[in-house]
Parts: sequence; C-alpha cells; structure tokens
Amino acid sequence: MALRRHGPEALVWRRRVAIVGGAVLVGLVALVFAELADRANAVFHVLAGRLWWAPLIATPLGFAAIAWLTLRFAPLAKGSGIPQVMAATKNPEGSLSTLVSVRAAVAKFVLTIGGLLVGGSVGREGPTVQIAAAIMGRMHRVLRVRLRSSVYIAGGAAGVAAAFNTPLAGVAFAIEELAAAYEQRMTLLVMAAVLIAGMVSLGIAGDYIYFGAMRQTLGIQQALIAAPVAGILGGIAGGAFSRLMLAAGTAPTRPMAWLRAHPVLFAMLCGAIVAVLGVSTGLTWGTGYDTAHGIIAGKEAPIWFGAAKFVTTLATAVSGIPGGIFAPSLSIGAGIGDLLRGIFPGYPSGAIVLLGMVAYFTGVVRAPLTAVIIISETTASRGLMMPLLASALIGDFAAQFVCKEKLYHGLSQRFLTKAG
Repeated sequence: MALRRHGPEALVWRRRVAIVGGAVLVGLVALVFAELADRANAVFHVLAGRLWWAPLIATPLGFAAIAWLTLRFAPLAKGSGIPQVMAATKNPEGSLSTLVSVRAAVAKFVLTIGGLLVGGSVGREGPTVQIAAAIMGRMHRVLRVRLRSSVYIAGGAAGVAAAFNTPLAGVAFAIEELAAAYEQRMTLLVMAAVLIAGMVSLGIAGDYIYFGAMRQTLGIQQALIAAPVAGILGGIAGGAFSRLMLAAGTAPTRPMAWLRAHPVLFAMLCGAIVAVLGVSTGLTWGTGYDTAHGIIAGKEAPIWFGAAKFVTTLATAVSGIPGGIFAPSLSIGAGIGDLLRGIFPGYPSGAIVLLGMVAYFTGVVRAPLTAVIIISETTASRGLMMPLLASALIGDFAAQFVCKEKLYHGLSQRFLTKAG
C-alpha cells in the first residue's frame, strides 16, 4: 500500500515526471523551432535579395500550398495557436486528439517554418504555445496522469517563456490570457513548467536579451505626456487590427463570403498582397525582428513602415496559414514608436519606441500585464516599467472602443465549434 502511494509508480511521482519531462521537452523543441524559423527567414531574404521578382511567384503560390496542406491534413493548426489552447482548456481530454493533437503540433511546426520560407509575416511564438501545450498533454497521457486545463495552461506558459526567454511573461500570460479563471492550484504547475523550460533554453542558447538591452528612461513630465499619446495611438491601431482580423471570418458581404468558400484562392490572394508590398518596400517580410531591433537601437525607418507591416501581417493572419502574430505585432508597434519619435523629438528615442510597441501589442492581444513584461524582459528596460504600464493600460482602454471582443477569445470560440 505504501509503495503504491509513494513509490515510483505512484500518481504523485508520475505527475511530477510529466511536468518536468514535458517542460524539458518544451524547452528543447522551442529552441529547435526558433533556430529553424530563423534559418527559413534568412533563406527567403537571400532569395528576395538575389531575385527581386521571385517572391511575386513564390509567396502567393506558397501561401496557397500551405493553406491547402493545412486544410487537408490539419485544419486545427491554422493561425496563431493560442486560440486553440484556450479552446482546449474547455475540454482537456477530448482536445488531446483535436486542438492539441500530435498531428496539429507537427503541422504547426512544419507549416509555420514554411510560411517564413515563402515570406509570410508570421511569428513563431504563438505556434510555440500550441506545440508546447500538445507536448505537455501527450506527456501526461503517456504517464497515465489525468488531463486538466492547467496542463495546457502550464504548457502554453512554458512555450512563451522559452520562445522569448521571458519567464515572468510566461507566468503573466498564463494568468492573463490562457486562464479565464486562474485557480490557485495551477500556480505551482505553471511556475515549475516555466522555470524548467526557461532553464533549458538558457542552458543551451545562453542568457540573451531578445531585442538587446535598452537603458533609456523617461522623466516624470515626459512620461505623463508621451505615455497617454502612445497608448491612444497604439491602442486604436491594435484594436483596428483585431477588429479586421475577426471580421475577416464573419463579414457577411458577398465577396468575403465567396473568398471564405474558396480558402486556397483566398490564401493565394493574401500571398499576392504580401508579395507586392514586400517587393515594393523590402522591409515587410518575415517576423520583422531585424527592423524592430534597428528602430529600438535608434535607426530610422520609413514613415510608412508601420502601416505596410500592418497590412502584410493582417493579410498573412487571415490567409489561414499557420503562424503567430506576436513578433510581427512588436514590429508594427516599433513602426508606430518610430512615428512617435517625430512627435517627441527631444525625448529619449528608444524609450518612445517601446511605448509604441507596448501600446500596439496591448491593443491587439488585450493583455496589458503580459505586454509590459514581454517588452521589459526582451529589452531589459526595467527603468521604464511605470511608463510602459501606463501606455499599456491606456492602450487597452482605447482598443475597447474599436474592438470590444478580445482577439484570441473570439478566435477560440471558432475553434471550439470546429473541434465539436
């Protein structure tokens, strides 16, 4: 009796092994995913640099092919991945064979890389959340541990932590976005998964800062003026993105209804938009990480960069191909921050850019605490915590006037319907 309760076959030990083993695997997979995604992004940029016209063919056809593969083999792998995990928490046992199945995770891994390989404006962070939740769920199933919603929440949080190298953001994301009703008993599970996945990522990739260290700060008077302006502009823009993305799936107009009935053709059209803008600007391909990093560091971007990246990210997001919007949204936010530098020329430029980033990102995902922690941890800008929080809260408030429904929550309802 004592052996069954406390021995290696006991439920408590199986649960601990599932958590530890799942978190380690999440960290490793996240690192491999990041490396392959960066290489795919680099390969496309080389192609576009050598043959300027090649994306006009490769991107639309690539979008169409990826959309067809997604519909044919893993329809629940389309889009970000975060709405699928949110939907999976409603039915933990059943979702392991649908929303967070092995097939969905593998498809998300391969096809997101494919999206970057053909120039899509996608990020890997959202897909990492779905892949991580699938890993954590499968590990619990193998070890015969009952699946609860907290398992997927912990997996998703570990995925965010490993993708951005931001442990605190992983915890905040679990509380603020994935868990509609965060329960106290989830705390240890989430903390353990985030800690282990983060340690694996740090141990292999090293202690890096995603966007590089930014040490600038704002004075009180500067923050009182700049933070509300950034919050309003960024929040409205982010809310507009969410509203347009949600409307693309429900708009009753005849052209949109026809395009939704022909998803492969719709994806090709979206790919053509991405290709034309990418060839015209040379800056809107892929995650947008390099451009955002340069803007934070003080480089100037064209005045139209934020708007152009907004359109390419929206076109990619509604096309139906797998891929996230985290990194592209941060890039759009950097473009908005670059515009704000012109409004506040005497202010520390890097700090102003971060205010634009956090406000826009909050407007899209409507998770101000997560946005502030992600920006703070990815830039080591802890001296800006209060101005960032002010911009995020104002951005969240402003976004509500444009789009009342939260983006991921709205999308998760659609996946619940699709998964039955």
